[in-house]
Amino acid sequence: MSGGPDSCGEPGKVMKIGRFSRGPLASQKRRRLLALLGGGGVLAASGAVLAKPLLVNKCRVAIPAGLIDSPWLAQAWAGIDPAQVWDCHVHLAGLGDGGSGIEVGPQLSSWLHPLHYAQRLFYMNAGCAHDAPGKVDAAYVARLLNLCDAMPAGFKVMLFAFERFHDGHGDAHPEHSAFYVPNAWAAKLAKEFPARFEWVASLHPYRAGAADELRLAVANGARAVKWLPAAMGMDPADAKCDAFYRVLAETGTPLIVHCGEEKAVKGSDTQAYGNPLRLRRALDAGVKVVVAHCATLGEDIDDDGKVRSSFELFLKLMGEARAKDRLYGDISAITQRNRDVRNIRRLLEGRELHARLLHGSDYPLPGVVPLTSPAALVRAGLLPKAAVHDLDTLRQHNPLLFDFALKRLLNWQGHSFSPAVFHTRRLFSASQA
Repeated sequence: MSGGPDSCGEPGKVMKIGRFSRGPLASQKRRRLLALLGGGGVLAASGAVLAKPLLVNKCRVAIPAGLIDSPWLAQAWAGIDPAQVWDCHVHLAGLGDGGSGIEVGPQLSSWLHPLHYAQRLFYMNAGCAHDAPGKVDAAYVARLLNLCDAMPAGFKVMLFAFERFHDGHGDAHPEHSAFYVPNAWAAKLAKEFPARFEWVASLHPYRAGAADELRLAVANGARAVKWLPAAMGMDPADAKCDAFYRVLAETGTPLIVHCGEEKAVKGSDTQAYGNPLRLRRALDAGVKVVVAHCATLGEDIDDDGKVRSSFELFLKLMGEARAKDRLYGDISAITQRNRDVRNIRRLLEGRELHARLLHGSDYPLPGVVPLTSPAALVRAGLLPKAAVHDLDTLRQHNPLLFDFALKRLLNWQGHSFSPAVFHTRRLFSASQA
């Protein structure tokens, strides 16, 4: 199976998509990016992992005419101001073959780690850049731009840089780093495509000069900072983070932290660093903190020494006085099949939480077909059965829009996410207002 050049769009071709259209690409930089793809296939499934068509992202582009007037798609956008929708959880990926500086660690690049190697194949397939030798970085970005072009004007995605694993002395260890995405690459893309991209820095707080680097990143347009403690090796409760926290608080820059169990990438034996309760130090320092995925996977140790779900501890922290106007949760990945549907129900029912919940897709993961099943959500009573066909079809063409529509349609006994959950710009534009 191959994608062909139209997997990332054809320059100069108008594609009608719902109420929106994409005309000739005005940006010369975008044309250069698309030109890098040439006539070769952006996606070519290789190996047994991607051999079955039902398991792979088909990387289609123009939404079928029969789906343009879908009542479910219309319902998804009802009450939403697209200019306020910044998807706050989007990953950059690649091989470092396009001058990006991206590095892929041994656990994702070697068959000696078969599970993680297979994960990488799925991730790159989900981003429609699985096998484009010498052009993977460009293919990934071009596909993401194409997906954004199918969204209304004003919609943006926030691109994550991703820091290496560091030890307690602040020294980097590439051998323990699953992958690395430089701040410079994320910043460059946001600068070149400001209508669709914002960027999120990733800096390790233990590094010498980290606070100064943070100031520079914010001055260069970073809208937030991303940490994945289990993979990067920082303990949010460590006093070594204090100088970093002071700059975050002073600049109003949110800190996005993965909490709970980490499945996708590993750094070292640091899973305990993902306990939501370890974020108290940041909150006490005045930092606005976003808990990625609302900590809906895994277990951690509570204050009484008992093991409880990470999600329970997230909700506990949300109820503490120190968290008022400071603690948020993003809803990325909550619909994945490895998550407890009871957590989704609790978030839908918790109307008091909605002003503190934020839409994020965790792209490219919505394009990993086995991870999310609309049919399973129907069986859990969370989705109308009649919407499944349109959602499944939509995912083949635009996983970003699929993820947005899916979450807009979630409903549990009359409870759904309010539009405020999707109007995420309110938090991330404040630091540079």
